[in-house]
Amino acid sequence: MDGLHLCAEWHDCAATVLLHDRDALREAGVRAAREAGLSVVGEVFHAFPAPGGVTGVVLLAESHLALHTWPELAAVTLDVYVCNRSGDHSAQAQQVLAALRSLLRPTRVEERAITRGALGPPDAPPASPA
Repeated sequence: MDGLHLCAEWHDCAATVLLHDRDALREAGVRAAREAGLSVVGEVFHAFPAPGGVTGVVLLAESHLALHTWPELAAVTLDVYVCNRSGDHSAQAQQVLAALRSLLRPTRVEERAITRGALGPPDAPPASPA
């Protein structure tokens, strides 16, 4: 379960036309993941009726990329989560985020990195209740 979860909120994206474009966003997400060396195992993207945006998920053997666009706000929320069971994929997650940030060109960026699932060794005793 050990992994890195990157969460982003991007505002005032310059590439506003892409925020409506399901196919371009699907291609960009899949390409960013593959170019980072992650293993794409599936994808689903949905475009909402005008003036709606796009919601999409790229399923990865390492976990997932999820994005949601709000064209009327020129905004995007995005998650990249990778588990590190077979190796540390943190750099690849950062590369995916950077590639999509470069494509969508937000002028205001809020991003967080969350370490998930650091459970300790399998033989560690359970934590005692407080």
